[in-house]
Amino acid sequence: MARRSNNGTTTNVKAPATRLPQIDEPGLSLDQVRTLTEEGKVNRIDEESSRSLWQIIRENIFTLFNAIIFVAMVLVLLTGQWKDAVFGLVIIINSGIGVFTEMRAKHTLDKLSILVASKSLVRRGGQDVEIDHDQIVLGDLLWIRSGEQVPADATIVRTWGLELDESMLTGESRTVRKGEGAEVYSGSTAVSGMALVRVDAVGEQGYAAKLTAKAKVYKKTVSDLSQGINTILKVMTVVVVPLCILLIASQIRTVGGWSVAFSTGSWREAVVSAVAGVVGMIPEGLVLLTSLNFAIAAMRLARQHTLVQELESVETLARVDALNLDKTGTVTDGGIVFDDMVMLGDQPAQVAAGGAIGGASQSQLAAPASVSQPTATVGATIEPASNGGVEANISVGQAANPSAFKTQALQALYDLSNEENPNGTGAAVLKALGTKGVVASPVDARVPFSSARKWSAIVRGGDVWYMGAPEMLLSGFQGDFGATKDAIARYASQGMRVLLLARAAGTGLSASAGTAQAFADEPKLVPTAVPVALVLCSEHIRDDAEKTLAWFREQGVRCRIISGDSPTTVGAIAEKVKLTGDRKPVAMDARELPDDVKELSKVMENVDVLGRVLPEQKKAIVDALHVTKHVVAMTGDGVNDALALKEADLGIAMGNAAPATKAVAQVVLVDSKFSHLPDVVARGRQVMANMERVASLFLVKTVYSALISLGVVCTFIPFPYLPRHITYIGALTIGIPAFILALAPNNRRYIPGFLGRVVRFALPGGISVALSVLLTAWCLPGFMGWNLSRSDDLLKLRDICAMTVFVLGVLVMARVAQPLKSWRGVLVAAFAAAGLIGMFIPIVSNFFELEFPTGWTAVATIIVLALSIVIYAGIQSIADLIGRLFSSLTKRGKNK
Repeated sequence: MARRSNNGTTTNVKAPATRLPQIDEPGLSLDQVRTLTEEGKVNRIDEESSRSLWQIIRENIFTLFNAIIFVAMVLVLLTGQWKDAVFGLVIIINSGIGVFTEMRAKHTLDKLSILVASKSLVRRGGQDVEIDHDQIVLGDLLWIRSGEQVPADATIVRTWGLELDESMLTGESRTVRKGEGAEVYSGSTAVSGMALVRVDAVGEQGYAAKLTAKAKVYKKTVSDLSQGINTILKVMTVVVVPLCILLIASQIRTVGGWSVAFSTGSWREAVVSAVAGVVGMIPEGLVLLTSLNFAIAAMRLARQHTLVQELESVETLARVDALNLDKTGTVTDGGIVFDDMVMLGDQPAQVAAGGAIGGASQSQLAAPASVSQPTATVGATIEPASNGGVEANISVGQAANPSAFKTQALQALYDLSNEENPNGTGAAVLKALGTKGVVASPVDARVPFSSARKWSAIVRGGDVWYMGAPEMLLSGFQGDFGATKDAIARYASQGMRVLLLARAAGTGLSASAGTAQAFADEPKLVPTAVPVALVLCSEHIRDDAEKTLAWFREQGVRCRIISGDSPTTVGAIAEKVKLTGDRKPVAMDARELPDDVKELSKVMENVDVLGRVLPEQKKAIVDALHVTKHVVAMTGDGVNDALALKEADLGIAMGNAAPATKAVAQVVLVDSKFSHLPDVVARGRQVMANMERVASLFLVKTVYSALISLGVVCTFIPFPYLPRHITYIGALTIGIPAFILALAPNNRRYIPGFLGRVVRFALPGGISVALSVLLTAWCLPGFMGWNLSRSDDLLKLRDICAMTVFVLGVLVMARVAQPLKSWRGVLVAAFAAAGLIGMFIPIVSNFFELEFPTGWTAVATIIVLALSIVIYAGIQSIADLIGRLFSSLTKRGKNK
């Protein structure tokens, strides 16, 4: 194991067990490493996987809502009436819920980041040393081995068939073979081979770090619900400050003026009365309930391996109408699958061949002979070929006895794929054929696959077998091969990855003569080689992709696939998963997209699939969809997706995504399953639809509190109820019922205009309550002969006014909870009974200063309540009539 010295360098490291090539390069000395470390030239980067603790606390505590409630609570506490300051607990609860939930998300995400951390192998002082990736220094010689992620930008010094997957950086799912002198970038992954590289950029200077620097600026999720609440709070802030001053002044006047108030201590009652009006105007319960429902939704999603980093993003899910999907990792899982080997026709018994390969003379080529190696159990379906011969579709898993030549071709395919470090395609072929009994057979020489050549070859028994990109092989062969090219184009248009298997027979190359190895050292295409078969592979499409996309179509969400791969390939995959249902998806090359955002927005309305998309284009596509007022969600896993995820209204990262990508995403699918997205969206819609329903309850209180406060200020009467009264009434008619209603099932799609609908509902109810309470406060003392300067008479009036608010609050709750022919009706009845029973429980009635009236006061109470119900019914009927008239006029206007 490695031991670190105090200066951060690594010493006394046991050589790794991995077998490495022998090299002469010694690498940096320990003194050089120490000097570079002291100069700060280390591969250390501030790559937070999520928001910091301070950011989370700041966003949840320092809000406008908390500021208003906190000031009101302090004012009440200064009076010594702590019972009337209970409403202040909502700050602690609300902030605590937000901090706790988001900290859980941070903890989970940080653990994910730790899981992908790994050691790096460097060469220092002539020894191979294993260190942490953040100990790499500029100029280090670094080993890159198959399966490892490149930790820093570097230049290849020597390579042993290194092949990289750069999809995290470029978005293209193909692998790239790298030669000496080529640059490799941090974030790419070695899928095969090995290389020794020299680090030439560390830390913030790395390519991936520069690419994600813009994405590190934290962007708060825009929530329609939160925006609506903040709009109300902003309006109330403008109203509350002057109204609070006026309320205090009016309440001071009711107790005899400033001098009397301070001499007798009655100023305390005036402040408490003023706060009663202020607190009632702030929908503190709505803010709390919103946070609580977001938290519950986040916890429910967490059980389905979906991590919500920001609570507000749950609501954003409900509004999404455009979903941009990254193909690799979302629709496909990134794996390669071997599908078929399609024979291209009867092979000639003899083929004339001229020229010499590696010094060997050529003669007439003999017909292929049967091989003695074990054969695969495969099947062949013979069909007429377009070139007049036959095509044999060799499909793994069918049972038959294939001909000797078909068996020979299949064996050659296996051996061509059986390199020391096979790439993704080779591994897929080996896995599929290996399960059917095919095993490796000896070869005389091998030419490994090269991304520069685009083909590989083996020499056996005088024959040369090739496998690679069809266009590269056919360009070096003699002949037209029109039918073969047509077949290649046909399969490629279906989204297949097509490779060509070809054979040059009777070349005379042999291992004993050394000509086979000479060919391997200087590989070339034999012009007389002929195509034998097409090797068909494809990306593995997730089993749940089609079902998931169908759900989104039904829900009115437009899905688009955006990829760095070929538009033809991506379009074929989109058609396979029925991205657009029965309609064929419209595919386009992103290189043809306009640069102007407005023009791009017009193009995007008619495009379903985009290929060859660059990282900056993904962000531009999101911007273009915003121009047309779409709410955009974006999925991704690579560094190249980070900017687009940050720009989208909702960024969704896969669990195996790059740390920078997960850091900017609001939602992380921990197990990388695309099928979780419908549950995510459905949960968001449930929260949004139910919160709209219950928000009306809270805004009714805001409306009547504001109107009552205004009436008190204008007429200089004592405030008709205490803060503790509104706490009791709000809990039983708004808070607790709203919480239960908010958790009810609701699959309604999001409809824009949340705030407008809520306000239109709240106004009639709020006006009814305010008018009933003010009429009671103005008229009842005169009828009953009460002197409100006496505390007993004032307490009676406040009890009656509080009961009026309670009864009308039950009616509003019943209206919101409709239909009542279900558990909803039982809910309304239960809370109405609870409010009434509470008045007869001493501990409750004493704490909240609520007493059930007796005698003539009881009669007066019944009359007041009856008149209040009539007022409520009348105003509600007028509001409904106005609503119907307005709707009718709107429809007529649209028809015209």
